Amino acid sequence: MLNNLLLWSLQISLLGTSLGGNILIWPMEGSHWLNIKIIIDELIKKEHNVTVLMSSGALFITPTISPSLAFEIYQVPFGKERIEGVIKDFVLTWLENRPSPSTIWKFYQEMAKVIKDFHIVSREICDGVLKNEKLMAKLEKGKFEVLLSDPVFPCGDIVALKLGIPFIYSLRFSPASTVEKHCGKVPFPPSYVPAILSELTDQMSFTDRVRNFISYHLQDYMFETLWKSWDSYYSKALGRPTTLCETMGKAEIWLMRTYWDFEYPRPYLPNFEFVGGLHCKPAKPLPKEMEDFVQSSGEHGIVVFSLGSMVKNLTEEKANLIASALAQIPQKVLWRYKGTKPSMLGSNTRLFDWIPQNDLLGHPKTRAFITHGGTNGIYEAIYHGIPMVGVPMFADQPDNIAHMKAKGAAVEVNMNTMTSADLLNAVRAVINEPSYKENAMRLSRIHHDQPVKPLDRAVFWIEFVMRHKGAKHLRVAAHDLSWFQYHSLDVIGFLLACTTAAVFLVAKCCLFFYKKFGKTGKKKKRE
Repeated sequence: MLNNLLLWSLQISLLGTSLGGNILIWPMEGSHWLNIKIIIDELIKKEHNVTVLMSSGALFITPTISPSLAFEIYQVPFGKERIEGVIKDFVLTWLENRPSPSTIWKFYQEMAKVIKDFHIVSREICDGVLKNEKLMAKLEKGKFEVLLSDPVFPCGDIVALKLGIPFIYSLRFSPASTVEKHCGKVPFPPSYVPAILSELTDQMSFTDRVRNFISYHLQDYMFETLWKSWDSYYSKALGRPTTLCETMGKAEIWLMRTYWDFEYPRPYLPNFEFVGGLHCKPAKPLPKEMEDFVQSSGEHGIVVFSLGSMVKNLTEEKANLIASALAQIPQKVLWRYKGTKPSMLGSNTRLFDWIPQNDLLGHPKTRAFITHGGTNGIYEAIYHGIPMVGVPMFADQPDNIAHMKAKGAAVEVNMNTMTSADLLNAVRAVINEPSYKENAMRLSRIHHDQPVKPLDRAVFWIEFVMRHKGAKHLRVAAHDLSWFQYHSLDVIGFLLACTTAAVFLVAKCCLFFYKKFGKTGKKKKRE
């Protein structure tokens, strides 16, 4: 009885005690941070203590006050405007050189210049942590059990290895998709797996496969010439000869922010887990003023329009072109836009600095979503079963819209060349043709029909790595092979050598017997 009472008292005393572990975060800017923040919030709910490494020049990452969440802010020799400038150059370069079969080489040449600037900033961020002896000493005393990293910013893996803890990646895809191929050892058969950013599908004609093959090799070239430049930095930081690829290959789990509602079927490895749409959730009630506007749409419903947080305004001509198209539809339009009010804006369209996008897409009156094609927005549309009009501009956006087009849930218009009629026809198509809504709902059913929710799956694998101090049993042996062993070139060479030797010996034997017995036979005939 006394023992039971003591045990009961001990359980009560532990109710307010955090039984979770200590997790370190190496974040990335923009929408990447939003995804990581969702995971952080869920980890805190499960009583883990989370520490975020944040540079003094961070643009989107904002410290918050929480007993279980800490921000370690380290100094870097640049301010927010530097990050903003790199992002702006990236966007403008992409818009001016959007890849096509005829311009793909120029595209990679121009993007290489932007990526070099990005690498300079990335190394300054790395130095801000690795050369900060006081911070590194503090992290070593933090008893962290795992590091969660977004590999778009290199160095999270170096920090993890220096602290002697396992690390996990969270990503949509890497800046050079060859990282997953070369460093993660994921098979990429070019015959049916479209290269990242190629805007191709898994149903390719012969010319498409030629283009896909070339895209892969250009990406390999980019990786060799640009990302390989990190090898010396990694070797120096870790105090031993190594490469960026070898270090990235040590990741325990790769949390990919897509799923089979979005991806084409293709081979993956056991330590690659799909958590696409982890940020999605049921819609909440709208603010009263916004709800009143939505309800005023009657039976026609509404259209939600957002080009994301990166595009804050448009040229006057482009804004009026869009406004003119939207003014011709019977639906009410909620447009996230911070620029000057277009003179052609219709009475059915209302501008907002910010909109609760997920809540609007989940509203029963929403008929279509005009989107730039960011992964987060697309997944919110999939989650709620809303057909899309894609207006992609840069990065993964054209590729994302290509996926949705292939699955019959979207129509694409080209931002650079579209007319008001093009946008109007696209909006009318996704609203009035039932197939788009049906396909969007089909993707939504696939997304919801999972044994474990994406966010729960992401948290599970983080905790799994913490419990088992890694996940080496899921790591393929390909990481231990050299490139010629991986492609069996040594085996092929050996077999070719054996075949050549056998042919040579047979030829020699035939020649020997011919010389010995062939001449004897001819001599006997003459006799």
